[in-house]
Amino acid sequence: MSVRELVIAGWTGRDEAALQKHIRELEEIGVKPPRTTPIFYRVAASLFVHAQEIQVSGPDTSGEVEFVLIQGDELRIAVGSDHTDRKAETIGVSLSKQLCEKPVSRESWRYDEVKPHWEKLVLRSWADGELYQDGPVTAMRSPEDLMGRHPLPPGWAMFCGTLAAKGGIRPAKRFTMELEDPVLRRKLRHEYAINVLPVEG
Repeated sequence: MSVRELVIAGWTGRDEAALQKHIRELEEIGVKPPRTTPIFYRVAASLFVHAQEIQVSGPDTSGEVEFVLIQGDELRIAVGSDHTDRKAETIGVSLSKQLCEKPVSRESWRYDEVKPHWEKLVLRSWADGELYQDGPVTAMRSPEDLMGRHPLPPGWAMFCGTLAAKGGIRPAKRFTMELEDPVLRRKLRHEYAINVLPVEG
């Protein structure tokens, strides 16, 4: 599917305690709290990729698993990583979101197929093979809630928020992510390598 516009929804947690935990995680590395929750960042659509390797500037980036809504002739769901430059995040979140490609699974599901059992879906990620994130999609606001706040015309895609990291936010050489549907017994999965480029000035 062709993606012409890309939105990154941030601070979408439904559990206020978990939401505040994620905000504190970012505050610990110098990121200012958001003006509103949730908040919607616009980034270049060219950052939406299916790459198995991305190149980043410097060692201060990390991935985070999210479900991704893609609006075409029908609404589809994929799994993706809002890979972010954490050093730049201390300067500005919008800037940090723009600096890294956002790998997304090539395969996607029709949202209508999972909507009846949405609460059963589970997101997971691994950083260098170690479990990094694990939790239900219901930790985030529902697709209907998010699209009600920021409509998705055809050709638009939206990353929909993430889970707290086990052991804190950290970089990795390889990031693996999956969205599991235990009812229909299937998974969306994607893995990518992070190639760190030197910073010369």
